[in-house]
Amino acid sequence: MLFNSVDFAVFLPAVFLLYWLAFGRSRRWQNVFVVAASYLFYGWWDWRFLVLMTATTVCSYASGWLIQKYPHRARAAMVANIVVNLAILGFFKYYNFFVESFVGAFTLLGSAPEVHTLNIILPVGISFYTFQALSYSIDVYRKRIAPTRDAVAFFAFVSFFPQLVAGPIERAANLLPQFYKKRTLDYAQAVDGMRQMLWGLFKKMVVADNCAVSVNEIFGLYDTLPASTLAVGAVLFAFQIYGDFSGYSDIAIGAARLFGFSLMRNFAFPYFSRDIAEFWRRWHISLTTWFRDYLYIPLGGSRCAKGRVVRNTWIIFLVSGLWHGASWTFIAWGAYHALLFTPLLLLGKNRRQAGIAAQSKLLPSLGEGCAMLVTFGLVAVGWIIFRAESIGQAADYAARMCSPGLPEMPGMSGASAGKSMLAVLALVAVEWLGRRSEHALRRLPQRRAVRWGIYYVVAAAIIIFQGQQGVFIYFQF
Repeated sequence: MLFNSVDFAVFLPAVFLLYWLAFGRSRRWQNVFVVAASYLFYGWWDWRFLVLMTATTVCSYASGWLIQKYPHRARAAMVANIVVNLAILGFFKYYNFFVESFVGAFTLLGSAPEVHTLNIILPVGISFYTFQALSYSIDVYRKRIAPTRDAVAFFAFVSFFPQLVAGPIERAANLLPQFYKKRTLDYAQAVDGMRQMLWGLFKKMVVADNCAVSVNEIFGLYDTLPASTLAVGAVLFAFQIYGDFSGYSDIAIGAARLFGFSLMRNFAFPYFSRDIAEFWRRWHISLTTWFRDYLYIPLGGSRCAKGRVVRNTWIIFLVSGLWHGASWTFIAWGAYHALLFTPLLLLGKNRRQAGIAAQSKLLPSLGEGCAMLVTFGLVAVGWIIFRAESIGQAADYAARMCSPGLPEMPGMSGASAGKSMLAVLALVAVEWLGRRSEHALRRLPQRRAVRWGIYYVVAAAIIIFQGQQGVFIYFQF
């Protein structure tokens, strides 16, 4: 069930009304209803996916109980849960990739073993709910949280439908306790949630879906197009993936607020970053902090020799690339960002940009503006690797983009090209004005007429200028 579908437009109001009117007096029945609604939401794609999510939930819940019951075997219980869940994730997501890589390696050595790939369907959102469940057992083992005795609350925590399929990847310490508390409808919180959902729908349906049409055309014919058009394609894909993924996060966080829940922030206007380190503090925050807490710090983090810090950083970026998908392009994308990040790390400048660009001014200084443009350009080049079907195609695209034809006018035509350009400009303008808030529409003028005028304009833009409906990019991860 897509957030930008008619199905969800019917599902969400129905769940909202039943949640507050039929089950509002009982926290436990609210949780039971959340589980039922979430399983319906997830099973809408394929009911067989529910088996895997249930297995992950049961294993993680049992691990918490075993860690508490048998403290002398707590580590074994945690490791067993990690192995089981990563084995499930690895089979469905990486089996064919590793088999093909294995065969390819032996083929280079002059031998081609007969190993067959399988026709495996990747369950939607498996990477997200697996990492969320794993964080619970790890935190119980570290004694950061107590194991829950409320199985219904735990099932609701893992399957909570707003953020189930593409995050944010929540931590048990933040989300699970919210299922223990009595919840009442907070009008102000619900209104803010609706605002954030509205802006998320704009980013997905107007920005991402329109950019997708032009991007698909440019990447599909890249070897016949001038360099300037290829540069436009890279820029539009940068905004496509941002509008798509951050739009999903906005809708998820906003929808959760309708039910009295607060999810962690996942994007903090990353394209206003002034260096790569700042970009990674603002992009997919729930994943980067997950790797920081559960991989980077256990490896030694920053409190070790400089060489080991660099090693740990490269491991994080390479694993992050592999997390995104079973392809060498994603690993190369991770290595590219590690390469950009390393000089900042060695010079001790990776924490230099801690505040917001042009904090108290309308426009950035010349230095800040140039830094943002350079950072965005580097990120956009990285997105070419991410979007390409192979490393060779990515290299060819980048080489053609840097050819002498760059000063030529881009050869683009069609309504989608114009709509995507206007949508990107609108996105940048609105988010720049709202960059001091958690989301772009949080701080609106106090006058009721002005606020509602903004709502109508955004809603009208979604209805009139929406692109061709497409699934969210991160569903495949």
